[in-house]
Amino acid sequence: MNAADTIMALSSGAPPSGVAVIRLSGPRVREAFMSLAGPLPLPRTLALRRIGSAERQLDQGLVAWFPGPRSFTGEDCAEFHVHGSPAGIKAILQALADAGLRLAEPGEFTRRAFENGKLDLVAVEGLGDLLTAETEKQRQQALARYDGRLTEKIENWRQSLLDLRAEIEARLDFSDEGDVIDDLPATFSGDLAVLKASIQDGLASLRSGRIVREGIRVALAGAPNAGKSSLINALSRSDVAIVSDEAGTTRDVREVPLDIGGQLFILLDLAGLRDTDSRAEAEGIRRAERAMAEADILLWLQAPDVPEIDLPEVNGKVLKVATKADLPGGQLDSDLSLSVTTGQGIGELMSRLQNLGETLTGSEPSLISHERDRLGLEAALEALGDAELRISQWELAAEALRQASLALERIIGRVDTEQVLDRLFSSFCIGK
Repeated sequence: MNAADTIMALSSGAPPSGVAVIRLSGPRVREAFMSLAGPLPLPRTLALRRIGSAERQLDQGLVAWFPGPRSFTGEDCAEFHVHGSPAGIKAILQALADAGLRLAEPGEFTRRAFENGKLDLVAVEGLGDLLTAETEKQRQQALARYDGRLTEKIENWRQSLLDLRAEIEARLDFSDEGDVIDDLPATFSGDLAVLKASIQDGLASLRSGRIVREGIRVALAGAPNAGKSSLINALSRSDVAIVSDEAGTTRDVREVPLDIGGQLFILLDLAGLRDTDSRAEAEGIRRAERAMAEADILLWLQAPDVPEIDLPEVNGKVLKVATKADLPGGQLDSDLSLSVTTGQGIGELMSRLQNLGETLTGSEPSLISHERDRLGLEAALEALGDAELRISQWELAAEALRQASLALERIIGRVDTEQVLDRLFSSFCIGK
């Protein structure tokens, strides 16, 4: 990427479409805009224009002019809102290329916004999450991060750290001054403990944040023919899993995404648990056991026509489900019963899953949701722990507090960002 280049891209969906948005950013935007759309309109105001040269009209549409630094990227920007014709879009992009513009790389608009101080790294990640959000809770979480709520929290932590560092460094640098007392304030240790506890609380919310971003993993497990695949099909309202009365049909872990109440659930159809001589089925059972251990929720399925097996120990929440309620059979120890044939109990199961999901994610979206967040906060907490241990050794305590500040600054993107940026922006779409 070369910041001296002027870039362009189709920022809307793939044509054909009703409207196409072509974005421009860089030092030659003004010149390119005027060559195709005439005089500049008022900033941030849409104007209807003929688009093309004096000899050749390419289209007619709305245009907008965003002079830097009051633009998304901080540079001069413009947008052409034209008809979503593949031929029309191609002609406009070619005319812009003839004017010296080049096609943007994935995420290049957002990267320029970051490099020009319009967004920090947390907001960039929030924007990336917002672009890929599929459920309401994912949208809420991504928007909160993009709007700067996590940045504000981190800045508050940094300010507390700066205050603590100032107390120590004043004594190190100005110990000969009469107005600097020798001892640290009586509140110093308490303030340090409060800051540490606040960061620990933020880190504790990582699991709920991760669940919102990646989905609640729900393992459907039990004996062969307990109705796992049938229930998956009923919940997803499609034939995504093979249903057969032959035991051992499911050999691998099948993942089915499902939106329940605005929360993403990942349903896991697992192999039935039993002793087997088949190596392929045994591998499927091993994978099932691993998926059960890692699941957030376990639906333990039991059926009246299938021998009961022992429920294994798992870490997630367990919901015992008696399937095939339309068949005669003995009383099963369960939290609810259902039948995919009649539909009995399916609605109740969906409600139970939604309620369990809310206990895992909370009512407010967690702002701590990325692995990078975890690494930064853990590094900050480790440094704060070192400062507590060395509070009587001012030089070492000051250095530990400085390391804690650096760990928080890495989350925002003020230091050591290049590798993170390369990885992050490679996942963005072109035109964003």
